[in-house]
Amino acid sequence: MFVFCHSFVRVGCRKILSISLSFYILISVLLLSGCSFFISSATVDMTENLSQAILNNNDLATVEAGGPAYLLMVDSLLYRNPDNESLLRGASDIYTAYTTVFVKDKARAKKLTEKALIYALRAICVRRSKTCGFREANFHDFKNTLLSLGKKDVPDLFTLGSAWSAWIQMHREDWNAVAEISRVEAIMKQVIELDESYQDGGAHLYLGVLATFLPPALGGKPDVGKRHFERALEISKNKNLMVKVLYAQHYARLMFDRKLHDRLLNEVLEAKTDVPGYTLSNTLAQQRARELLKSGEEYF
Repeated sequence: MFVFCHSFVRVGCRKILSISLSFYILISVLLLSGCSFFISSATVDMTENLSQAILNNNDLATVEAGGPAYLLMVDSLLYRNPDNESLLRGASDIYTAYTTVFVKDKARAKKLTEKALIYALRAICVRRSKTCGFREANFHDFKNTLLSLGKKDVPDLFTLGSAWSAWIQMHREDWNAVAEISRVEAIMKQVIELDESYQDGGAHLYLGVLATFLPPALGGKPDVGKRHFERALEISKNKNLMVKVLYAQHYARLMFDRKLHDRLLNEVLEAKTDVPGYTLSNTLAQQRARELLKSGEEYF
């Protein structure tokens, strides 16, 4: 369900960066001088530059090859700043994005999504002690704490929902893990309540996938999913081609609506991919659209 929601789309590697030799020298000097405040500031700013470089790259192979280095880099930044909320959030984002897009080995994917979820839980816990037991809390307490959060908490909430959904996807054979979908759904509903336009309506995209994860006979809600997909398209103004891909993959296929399926995917193939902040995601969307159209011959 979340296989591409986390593609390095805006949901994805938001906080990583491009590093030059001079910057490394600067970091070394600051470390030696003990200027921890400035190190923290610099590393957070640093994550923004690489993020943009990744998001606006149209070569999936380059990003895939460089991915492990990005992961190690984020871990190294957190080694010196283990309680930096922004870095924890960024680390969770890139682990989630890289794993759900590029990691095919199931055992490895489970490890990486577990790490992403741990980082996300640590990030939201930094300034909000009441959320520190989110994973262990019963649903009633979880929901009450969630409803007490405000708009300033949206970035951490969205990252947590994204990481949690990826973790569930990698453990989908375990019904105890699948049962935690209700927590992700509650998180994304709260994001919409607080800031519907965050990440260009990304929470609607997640809720669309969640609602169509299961067939109606097992509790799926395709009509609800369709409304969320349509709203995500409206808010993003069609900039994010991945919305149409997921709409086709999860709703159109679930409903055996081939006309809608093929229309959405052909619109993706006809669209321009070079959109600031979405170039990589849109390139991935076109690749996935071709695969779905081809497999659609047998599916339908």
